[in-house]
Amino acid sequence: KSDSDTYTCDIGDAQSRAKLVVQEKPCIFTKELTDTEVTEGEDVILHCETSKSDSPVKWCKDGKSLRNSSKYNISRSGFEAKLVIHRAEERDS
Repeated sequence: KSDSDTYTCDIGDAQSRAKLVVQEKPCIFTKELTDTEVTEGEDVILHCETSKSDSPVKWCKDGKSLRNSSKYNISRSGFEAKLVIHRAEERDS
């Protein structure tokens, strides 16, 4: 994307000019979430991978955003995004 700019080619008094626009490649999932079962009271780890390590990831449950707390631990390392649910309960399904 940083290569986007106007480029010129000069030959004596003549000049040719063109604008280059490099569009950002969209981020996609390279490894999606998988259905998981856990025994009540155990911690569970959900993880996925994206094609860009710097793309923001948002974890949601029932349409509501999750945040780091004593219940949830959200982390990002390279291409992997991870959600740990501590002491899973039936209502976490």
